[in-house]
Amino acid sequence: MAAPLTNLSTVDLVSVGLAAGLFALVFVGFLWKQVNNYTVPSKTMEIIGDAIHRGATAFLHAEYKMLAVFVVVVALALIGVLYDDSSSDSKLLGLWTGVSMIVGAVLSAAAGYIGMSIATIANTRTCAASKDGLNAGLNVAFKSGTIMGLTVVSFGILGLAILFIIFAHYKSAAYTWQVLSGFGFGASSIALFARVGGGIYTKAADVGADLVGKVESGIPEDHANNPATIADNVGDNVGDVAGMGADLFESYVGSIIAACTLGATEFTNSQHKNAAIALPFWISGFGILCSIIGTFAVRTKDTINVSDKNNATKILDQLLKTIRNGIWLAGFLVIVMSLVSCHLLFGLNEDILYGAAGETTQGWKFFLCIVIGLVVGNVIGAFTEYCTSYTELPTQTIAKASEYGPATVVIQGLGVGMISVVVPAISISVAIIACDECAGVYGVSIAAVGMLSTLGITLATDAYGPVADNAGGIAEMDPSCSEAVRDTTDALDALGNTTAATGKGFAIGSAVLTATALMSAFMNAVKVAYVDLKQPVVIVGLLIGAMLPFIFAALTMLSVGSAAMSIIHEVRRQFREKPYLKKADKIYSGAEGPDSEKCIAIATNASLQEMVLPGGMAVFTPIIIGFLLGPGALAGLLAGALTSGFMLAVTMANAGGAWDNAKKWVEKDNLVINGKTCGKGTDAHAAVVTGDTIGDPFKDTSGPALNVLIKLMTLVSLVVAPRFAKVYDTARSQQRGFEETGVIIAVIVFVVVFTAMFLLKKKFNNSNAQRMEETGNKNSATASSPVIGAAALEDTLSQ
Repeated sequence: MAAPLTNLSTVDLVSVGLAAGLFALVFVGFLWKQVNNYTVPSKTMEIIGDAIHRGATAFLHAEYKMLAVFVVVVALALIGVLYDDSSSDSKLLGLWTGVSMIVGAVLSAAAGYIGMSIATIANTRTCAASKDGLNAGLNVAFKSGTIMGLTVVSFGILGLAILFIIFAHYKSAAYTWQVLSGFGFGASSIALFARVGGGIYTKAADVGADLVGKVESGIPEDHANNPATIADNVGDNVGDVAGMGADLFESYVGSIIAACTLGATEFTNSQHKNAAIALPFWISGFGILCSIIGTFAVRTKDTINVSDKNNATKILDQLLKTIRNGIWLAGFLVIVMSLVSCHLLFGLNEDILYGAAGETTQGWKFFLCIVIGLVVGNVIGAFTEYCTSYTELPTQTIAKASEYGPATVVIQGLGVGMISVVVPAISISVAIIACDECAGVYGVSIAAVGMLSTLGITLATDAYGPVADNAGGIAEMDPSCSEAVRDTTDALDALGNTTAATGKGFAIGSAVLTATALMSAFMNAVKVAYVDLKQPVVIVGLLIGAMLPFIFAALTMLSVGSAAMSIIHEVRRQFREKPYLKKADKIYSGAEGPDSEKCIAIATNASLQEMVLPGGMAVFTPIIIGFLLGPGALAGLLAGALTSGFMLAVTMANAGGAWDNAKKWVEKDNLVINGKTCGKGTDAHAAVVTGDTIGDPFKDTSGPALNVLIKLMTLVSLVVAPRFAKVYDTARSQQRGFEETGVIIAVIVFVVVFTAMFLLKKKFNNSNAQRMEETGNKNSATASSPVIGAAALEDTLSQ
């Protein structure tokens, strides 16, 4: 058997990642052209699609302007905080970290924006293609999801690879990856605000549209007369596509950064150190290529009548099988290429030293860690699918609980969500122990890389969902679409709900592995060998950390409620002034129609305002605690946030997904009570709609954002670790905290952040008051220019 490769250059270490990233971008261009070539036969579709695109673009422009200021200010602050005149390297550490942060933020935002753009192109084309059958609609929607998935992974791996080549030519590996932790920090910052802001937008619009339209007024879901319908469709793109893209971009690069950082510090032999840095890039690069191959296996057949509600379960089973084929094929190919990579870089039977105590491992154990990551990811995904799919018992029990009203639906859904943490928690625990036995914390980090290696296709299955959802809304609003088209888009949407829940479970599981590795890297950086639970400050850190996910989830939930109430008030006002909009038999437009632009403006402003507090808390709490109580307490905080955040995120994501699909199961006329079918318009349906409404912010705002929170706090801690190590001599302070310099810095950071957030909140409130005053002075002529399209839409609908 050949010896492992030696004398690898800096470019060699990342060569597979570079090549795969560039190829993925070429393939993205090919798919983009294919999606764009699909024709949109209906003028109405074009107008509605353009309205959704303009609304989504306006939101992202407003959000990114705010985030640009935040990223630049924090990058400048890092330059000051990390400045140290003890050496030339220390002097420039803050500068290079700030530059890396800006690059990571830009690429994360770009990935989200591209995903949003293709989604708003593909939604109308998916709707049009659904006229030709289930496979045609799936083909267009999944191609758009693939564009999103491959853009995320290619931007992530190319950004890291290029920065590594630049810095590694004249800096040590440990220094280089300390600098590149800033890349992950920038990506995490964008991911958090994009997830929170987009999540608040989409669920506020969704809840407002559902409660006033479906529940109160009795008009069909996504009806064009509902003023919040367009805002709801815009929200699908800014929250479930752009926000999700930035979120998983951060997960992807975070896993690579964690593995490479530990590779640079855990291995002393230079050859092994280089191989440990190369392995994440090689696995991720081969994963991109395998994901592309896997996408060709996602095909279905139009052998089942989608209009027959009795076939709903069969159709979902068929679609899920199709998705699994692609994911499993990609996973199998990654396993093969991982074996090749471990053999070439380490040699499968070669002895390899790692860790401070000089432990020994072998190359085949790294391979085993990768396999464990892939298997655990699929186990979590499969169990999440079981808990949330309406073909399975847990979701059906929620639907059956509607016989006794909304309260029992809520209770059953919460129970399903809570008990669904068992399998993910046990699976992750087994993975951590097994990987640690194989190769220490580096093994844990490489398992996270393995789990996310097929992100190109797993993200595609997630990103396709909002496109199908939008396509269903467009079919509802376009009179040229038959009921069969809506049935087809409903089937695709049901698949999207299940794969979205699966994707969230997958992302949360990978977040735990990545955060575990990042915590180890942080403790190495601050020279804390262990966390002493006998120290009061460590217990305080654990308690604060366990508390943070609950506060964060509460703030985001309350934000959705606040924003939704504003939209509900506006929709009720329009229905009160134009009561004929409640009639579903005719679509009104122009001056007579709904003012969708007003709801879009309300959702945009509310989401930008409400994301400030939870986002600021996530970024700055670790810094304040780290300086005030010391690195030991901060390690406790990270551990507390990891454990409670993981459980809460799984509970919220799975409960929300199950509530959503319970509603769809009832709408497919599957629920029979006392011999009577209880579908749309019944009390049982109203009960499951209530559950779905509660579950919306659970699964699409708070739950997914907790995944980002866990990793963001560990990355912030790792970025600022050099300064913590300077302030606290961990041997002398014995993890007691309250060093004078640290307390002063913590107080300054708290005062500056609190003041900035107060002034920003005040600015938003003043803007709101001015907007309301201007709106009150407008006459009814403002309704003549709704975002849907005025005369053009009116003329089309009258034909």
